[in-house]
Amino acid sequence: MEALGAPLRTLRALLRELRHAAGRSYRDSPAYRHVLAAFRAHRVTTEKLCRAQQELHFQAATYLCLLRSVREHEALHREYHGKGERSPQEVARLVGFRLPQQPRGKG
Repeated sequence: MEALGAPLRTLRALLRELRHAAGRSYRDSPAYRHVLAAFRAHRVTTEKLCRAQQELHFQAATYLCLLRSVREHEALHREYHGKGERSPQEVARLVGFRLPQQPRGKG
């Protein structure tokens, strides 16, 4: 259980990832309401066993890992995905070269 960290930290990180995914209106999303309701329902009290909270914490940590991985994958995909055919001038500029100028201003 120590590897998962504190449940409150997991909840905050999960809500942060939901904010990244949904934008400004993340508090209106059903996912936000569901996560908060689930964490409230599984709070530790003196009358409950902790097994349900540990199961919820593990599921929340797994979902958090999924959301982070998807966000990071999309960022890498945007950065490194090919943008189609590029002109020789663009390719030369990308690698730090300049193409020679054509005589009489043709190039």
